[in-house]
Amino acid sequence: MAAKIIDGKAIAAQLRTGFKPAVAALAARGARPGLAANVVGSDPASRVYVRNKIRACEETGVRSEMHELPAQVAEAAILERIAALNGDARVHGILVQLPLPRGIDAERVLAAVAPAKDVDGFHPDNLGLLLRGTPRYVPCTPAGILRLLEHAAVPVARRHAVIIGHFSIVGKPLALLLLQMDATVTICHSKTANLAALAREADVLVAAAGKPRLVGAQMVKPGACVVDVGIHRGDDGRLVGDVDAAPVAQTAGWITPVPGGVGPMTVAMLVANTLRATELALGQTAR
Repeated sequence: MAAKIIDGKAIAAQLRTGFKPAVAALAARGARPGLAANVVGSDPASRVYVRNKIRACEETGVRSEMHELPAQVAEAAILERIAALNGDARVHGILVQLPLPRGIDAERVLAAVAPAKDVDGFHPDNLGLLLRGTPRYVPCTPAGILRLLEHAAVPVARRHAVIIGHFSIVGKPLALLLLQMDATVTICHSKTANLAALAREADVLVAAAGKPRLVGAQMVKPGACVVDVGIHRGDDGRLVGDVDAAPVAQTAGWITPVPGGVGPMTVAMLVANTLRATELALGQTAR
């Protein structure tokens, strides 16, 4: 029996529709939500991602602006731009599109974003709040994954979740969130021994390793929920994920497609975090 497809594109569209009244209500209180996106260099994938984010903002009524800097820009110029956006009251959320060009210290750049405007949730302060269990903002991709699981009614509590990929953007924050939902969590990576055996133990398997078609059917427990975070351009020009989707779909109970799974949800959660940032800014103004 083929897996149920968890349609992130459709769920994200519903969320964007639901955001519109909240945006209008904030604007009525004198604060139209505003997002500033920063893109450094000419990486085609980065530009596609940012265009999708800008488009989602426009659809929901969030004011957006895109700041483009050349790949050869000095790090000091990026930090100067972020400092200006930190001080701009019209901007409630700031994102820095990753990856940054070689030679730019991404950690220093991300830490320069004011924590209250860090709607990607990557600032050390925000990651610390997430670790404590009281997040200001949940990083967008993990937040989107949890929404997908919730929408599909996938059981998480007392289940075994295996995450392939241990980076701070997806793997680590998602592990914390799943632990807080009473899942038992295993994090794997490129140096994990017996990866296939560990993956087969998962009730919820999240592939975020950045390797095309890494997860095959032999790595999936029958009936498991498989979440594919990866996105790559295949040799034939088609987009593929970290999961070999066709055979895995014959074993899994649920699966997210590529494209149209996690990606649209990541964008929707960025809008949600921008609305939260605007609410927080209004609260600070009121005090």
